[in-house]
Amino acid sequence: MIARLTGMANRLTRDKADTLLLLLAAVMVLLPHFGHLPLWTSAAVCLTLAWRGAITLRGSRLPPMWLLLPVSLLAMAGVYLTFRSLLGREPGVTMLALLLTFKLLEMHARRDLFVVIFLCFFLLLTNFFYSQSILTALAMIATIIVLLSAQITFQFTGAVPPLAARLKLAGRIFLIAAPLGMLLFVGFPRIQGPLWGLPGDAAGKSGMSDTMSPGSMSSLALSEEVAFRASFKGAAPPKALLYWRGPVMSNYDGRTWNRIAQALLPSAQLRLSRQLAWKGPSYPYEVTLEPGRHQFLFMLELSEPGARTSDGDTFYTGELEQLVRASSDKRLRYSSVAHPDYLAQPDLEPQALRRWLQLPKGYNPRTLRYAAQIQALRAERGDEAAIAAVLDMFRKGFEYTLEPGRLGRDEIDEFLFDTRKGFCEHYSSAFVYVMRAAGLPARVVTGYQGGELNPVDGYYTVRQSDAHAWSEVWLGPQRGWMRIDPTAAVAPERIRTSLAQTLPQAAPFGLQGLADLARDQDSWLAQMRFGISAMNNAWNQWILDYNPNRQQDFLRELATAFGDWRLLAALALCAGLWLMIKYRRSESARDPVDAAYLAFCRQLARHGVHKAPDEGPLGLAQRVRQLNLPREKIAAMTGFLELYGALKYGAPVAQNDNSVARLNSLLKQCR
Repeated sequence: MIARLTGMANRLTRDKADTLLLLLAAVMVLLPHFGHLPLWTSAAVCLTLAWRGAITLRGSRLPPMWLLLPVSLLAMAGVYLTFRSLLGREPGVTMLALLLTFKLLEMHARRDLFVVIFLCFFLLLTNFFYSQSILTALAMIATIIVLLSAQITFQFTGAVPPLAARLKLAGRIFLIAAPLGMLLFVGFPRIQGPLWGLPGDAAGKSGMSDTMSPGSMSSLALSEEVAFRASFKGAAPPKALLYWRGPVMSNYDGRTWNRIAQALLPSAQLRLSRQLAWKGPSYPYEVTLEPGRHQFLFMLELSEPGARTSDGDTFYTGELEQLVRASSDKRLRYSSVAHPDYLAQPDLEPQALRRWLQLPKGYNPRTLRYAAQIQALRAERGDEAAIAAVLDMFRKGFEYTLEPGRLGRDEIDEFLFDTRKGFCEHYSSAFVYVMRAAGLPARVVTGYQGGELNPVDGYYTVRQSDAHAWSEVWLGPQRGWMRIDPTAAVAPERIRTSLAQTLPQAAPFGLQGLADLARDQDSWLAQMRFGISAMNNAWNQWILDYNPNRQQDFLRELATAFGDWRLLAALALCAGLWLMIKYRRSESARDPVDAAYLAFCRQLARHGVHKAPDEGPLGLAQRVRQLNLPREKIAAMTGFLELYGALKYGAPVAQNDNSVARLNSLLKQCR
């Protein structure tokens, strides 16, 4: 690619080649924005860039100001009509993209070239409003190098080096600045919240809601966006036990399930913690929750109270939810300890249990009649027999699907006795409804189930497609709340594996074989996917999640480490060795003519003659002739200076070993 551009540049005049390089840099800056700019803006930008390229290649004159000004005003009016504002992230970035392309049509002086370059640098930063991934960072580095190359190109007044040499020089400039940037990243005081973001940026991000209605979970199931990543300090529980608890729905109005839990006072939280008992193995874990406007912490069931977060304290609600104090739209890290075998709230009072028995009146008469049969069975054979009877009904003739169809007013009736097709929210909702109608306190729990283990870094990646809903039933003073997952009765493979393997989706463009290859965890494509995911996770953990708390911890550990004189001595020794090796390499790589001249100046200084910064070899020779030294040494010194002047500043001659050897011979005679 570079060779092709270099060959093209050789066939163009310098002005055309320089302008085309600047256009290439502008295209690299604008290209990532096409994914979020309005369609008309992208079309206007492309047409303007093509217009500017045609003007450059043909050598035509730039359009006059009387044409550019109305076009620019119309574009700004279009931005206002599209966003109903000229302020904010979207209209601001759109205006910058348009202004950059219009400025390319108005370059009449050298100053205009640098205005375009600086506009490109400014617009380049706005890419981080939309993506901060490692691939975005690498693309921005490549764009910076091309922009620097264009800026360097306009500095040359004579012959211009080849494009490859200018790109190499721009890369060296970037590498020289990189250590300073890294130092500022590590040591400059951090601010709370994301650096590259504006208030409300995350408001539109999809994720788990605090309400549930038919279709709410199935819409999330189509998204492969990462919800969070989790790592275990030691062995992880079986995949069938990976239930990540989120919002708990207890109020049902006939169509939608809602939360009713409120934050508990410290005294109530203490009483709640005493109502939890742990049995069996424990699993310490850490979660990194991706950015999004969230307040819920998705905790592995059932986690100990008081999760430690990177953003302050957490609290329990009366329905065993864990939340942060304030809604956060940044990446959040927290840790806790989970106990899959637990006893939760076994001694609840009958008055407290009433809210988990309430049902709206006038809905689902067929379900109520069926629940009366379940209630009779419960009275005869117990709670577990009643639960088993409902689950056994789900195993016979029900279908687990993302497309269950629309339901009417009595949605539970239609689901249980007509369509018999549904997703997890349908099964959990219907199960809780039947349990309540049969006299058993029950509620819906939403969150995520499962997660994909990345063998490269050992993290579990939980995606929005892992969103799930299940049920909890209170089974009396001896057992408390018990998790019942009706989906496991209909599609047990969903719990053991994943949704993608339970309900595989058709790949677009006929690439089903490639999609199946990616799902095979032993295939080369899956291994490559795991590697990229691990790289992105490391980028998130160490770069994007470098918050004020982590910075303070790191600097504190660094200060403690540097307090050890042995470490300081070892670092000083390494630095000294590195400088000595670098100095010797630079000495050996220096021009032999310049090296001989520097040695001569050092010898001359011992005789009291110090070369002035603006003094040339012939002027220095005149001062040498005035020294009180033997005639042979004076002749050798002046001969050295004359030969040096001829080699360095005379007519271009081929420097050969004989001339350098003669120069060094005269240098020896000067001692």
